[in-house]
Amino acid sequence: MPKLAEPAKKKSSILALVVAPLISLSIILFADLDPGNPQVTYCFAIALLMAAWWITEAIPLAVTALLPVALFPLLGVVDGKTVSSMYFNHLIFLFIGGFLMAFAMERWNLHRRIALKILILFGISPGRILLGFMLATSFLSMWMSNTATAMMMVPIALSIIMKLEESLGKKKMGKYAIGLLLGIAYSSSIGGISTLVGTPPNPLLVSVVDIMFPEMPEISFADWLIFALPVTVLIFIIAWLLLYFMYKPKKSWEKLQIDDFKKEHKALGKMKTEERIVLALFSILAFLWIFRSGFSIQSFVIPGWSQLFENPSYINDGTVAIFISSILFMIPSRSQKGERIMDWETTRKMPWGIILLFGGGFALAEGFVESGLSVWFGQQMAGLADVQPIVITFVDVALMSFLTELTSNVASTEMILPILAGLATTIKINPLLLMIPATLAASLAFMLPVATPPNAIIFGTKRIKVKDMVRTGFLLNLAGIIIATLIMYFWGTVVFDIDVSVFPDWAAAAIK
Repeated sequence: MPKLAEPAKKKSSILALVVAPLISLSIILFADLDPGNPQVTYCFAIALLMAAWWITEAIPLAVTALLPVALFPLLGVVDGKTVSSMYFNHLIFLFIGGFLMAFAMERWNLHRRIALKILILFGISPGRILLGFMLATSFLSMWMSNTATAMMMVPIALSIIMKLEESLGKKKMGKYAIGLLLGIAYSSSIGGISTLVGTPPNPLLVSVVDIMFPEMPEISFADWLIFALPVTVLIFIIAWLLLYFMYKPKKSWEKLQIDDFKKEHKALGKMKTEERIVLALFSILAFLWIFRSGFSIQSFVIPGWSQLFENPSYINDGTVAIFISSILFMIPSRSQKGERIMDWETTRKMPWGIILLFGGGFALAEGFVESGLSVWFGQQMAGLADVQPIVITFVDVALMSFLTELTSNVASTEMILPILAGLATTIKINPLLLMIPATLAASLAFMLPVATPPNAIIFGTKRIKVKDMVRTGFLLNLAGIIIATLIMYFWGTVVFDIDVSVFPDWAAAAIK
């Protein structure tokens, strides 16, 4: 962010630190949102406090996420044992296992080798270089943190940009460098949409739905991939076309050689044994995730490998992630005697703050359910019952997309999903019609540096101005909103077996 924005941000944080608790306390003492059920008011006050502190970062995000552990039991919203258990569930372990695999890839430089290999395959024209970078970034962000992916790809891009400027001159390069860096930021977010481990809002959806609608069929890794991959592909194509035509050089390049990429790749040397092992385990992990519960789209059914076990329902994606990532700590390294493929020292990079943030979202969702606040919110918006579901979905996606430009997509998702669940049960439509597109929209934030970590990373190169991000990102936001809405109605309803006109039994069972 620009330096002038920091003092303003600091002042708002200090103000929120004092004002937000006073507002929440006033609500607890003087408001009565649902006569006869004070827990609704208490949960609302806590949620408001958490939202204010998340948005302003008055205290660290992870610390705000821990507030339910103290406040829910004290105010009688949820008992301490239940709320504490929300911070470590199977989805938390799914992310831990995913992080461990990503750390192993980074430790042995496998991620860089994959990226450069993809770039070599795509050639050296401006369009192909952009496509190569975006494909490499998107693929890696499907399995790795989008932040880590962007941080890995940006140095490679900057080295290529500098070589291009040396051989072609800055004038001939034009604004191409801007488009290339934007392509990395956008691809980091777009690729993450397609898998449950690619971006934080996706597993948040699965956990919140599981808490609020315990009888709903599971959304598996494979289900999400089948549904979300078309969204990723369509937005990816639009992003590439948009960036290419907005930032392509005015004149063709003659001096650039594909050897620039080959030298980068050659400098890595031959693939080490450790890299081969990590690649093999990574491939096995992806295979086991995709085929665990099988595929079922109408009459087309492929049984999953979990059916080979006596209790297939006991096995989830977190089980697989921890099992495969644990093997990394057992296999000895050949190049570093006495070491293993993974060591505990490397795991110190584990982003426990993000993991606690997930837990806070799960705990907040539990509070919404137990207190009845989600139903209360839905009742306040009961007037939307006469509006077409697709219109409600479009508005919901648009609001979420632009809200995420200013706030953490994790915090936005944590606050909005329980409200949408309550709205859906009140107006009697399938909750997934609102909750899934909103989750997608949380990753469709392309306009501002503060919207996502990848946006902030490329802005930090000082090669991009905010106006460049806004004018390109706004168009991509609009495209993403339309695609997310339409794919949900014309493909998501098939994948998740949704009848738009029917209120499902599993949702009705959750109404208290």
